[in-house]
Amino acid sequence: MPKDLKSMTAQSKSSPPPELGDLRHAIDGVDGALVALYAKRLGLVNQVLEVKKQYGLPASIPERVEEVIVRVRGEAERAGFLPDVAEKLWRLLIKEMIVYEEGHLK
Repeated sequence: MPKDLKSMTAQSKSSPPPELGDLRHAIDGVDGALVALYAKRLGLVNQVLEVKKQYGLPASIPERVEEVIVRVRGEAERAGFLPDVAEKLWRLLIKEMIVYEEGHLK
């Protein structure tokens, strides 16, 4: 590797270009907004949990899970996001919320 290329590679590893830092900062902001939305979603899950307790409903209702997945895939596609990735994310989210609900329904 030429000496100049080595020094450029070493420099890029130690200090990223300014625009990369700006983009990372923007991504961090989106991540923060996502966490806030997940917290809001958890608040709604807690309300659902209370209703399920009242009516003796199970944590997992497979028909509802599939309904959510179909809706989320459609929303992802319309928003220009990857539907397969959205489905994977939501299946994980739903799975974890079911575990959470099961722990509170006992």
